[in-house]
Amino acid sequence: MNISVVIPLLNEDESLPELFSWIEKVMAENHFSYEVIAVDDGSRDNSWTVIQEHSQRNPNIKGIRFQRNYGKSAALQVGFEAAQGDVVITMDADLQDSPDEIPELYKMITVDGFHLVSGWKKKRYDPITKTVPTKLFNAATRYVSGIHNLHDFNCGLKAYQKRVVKSIEVYGEMHRYIPVIAKWAGFDKITEKPVQHQERKYGKTKFGIERFVNGFLDLMSITFVGRYGKRPMHIFGTMGVLSFFFGFLILIYLTITKTVFGVVGMTDRPIFYLGILSIIVGAQLFVAGFLGELIVRNGADRNQYFISDKTNF
Repeated sequence: MNISVVIPLLNEDESLPELFSWIEKVMAENHFSYEVIAVDDGSRDNSWTVIQEHSQRNPNIKGIRFQRNYGKSAALQVGFEAAQGDVVITMDADLQDSPDEIPELYKMITVDGFHLVSGWKKKRYDPITKTVPTKLFNAATRYVSGIHNLHDFNCGLKAYQKRVVKSIEVYGEMHRYIPVIAKWAGFDKITEKPVQHQERKYGKTKFGIERFVNGFLDLMSITFVGRYGKRPMHIFGTMGVLSFFFGFLILIYLTITKTVFGVVGMTDRPIFYLGILSIIVGAQLFVAGFLGELIVRNGADRNQYFISDKTNF
């Protein structure tokens, strides 16, 4: 199978018929073998009924329905697990992502050899309350992740090699950072493609300020886990040693001050308590590093490594 199109959706019954017809048209024109996996994330409208009707008419359209709303990341993860195509393409169900981009995205994966291609909506039709936070978010993500050639991490229109989506796990609000997760998994051939952005035709946006705040927290989580998830002592141990050493230097200074210069009332000075606190915090951080190492060593995935190829084996 050439392509799997994964579509996470929530309350999009008005746009789904047009989207399915558009995808079918593009696939037929380019002679792709394909499947469309629509993941209903607990919709309260008739989205699931629409999916069922179109799946009966076209066996290439498949549906997965959540009992309740779990979030876009959960919908993508379930879609990735079910996908069978050599190239997996994700897009939103609100008709703001154009299926006409699919042939070029497919070519960039299969011919140009990229692991992941992310869409870049140069000209957006979103309200300013969404575009400004998005620009700030993208700038911060580029700086933290080191992926400087992407302008739009949160674009729903992306294409992946099949092995990429089978090697990563998406949860929480992590769907915004799939390029970062893929990079940490070793898939670093990442690029972007300018894509057409269309105004929302039906319904209303699900974007909110809480998603913006949670996004930055998830970015820090991904960065921390990606760098130190397998070696927690490197971060906790380093901070612990620095804190302990800083506190030790303070106590040495106070000792010299008292014994050499005869200064009294050391326990009344704030710096004395700062030194004690630094030593205690340093010891606790060091213990946290040891506990982290024990947890990692006993984890089920401690020896999980992604192998890209083998020869003569």
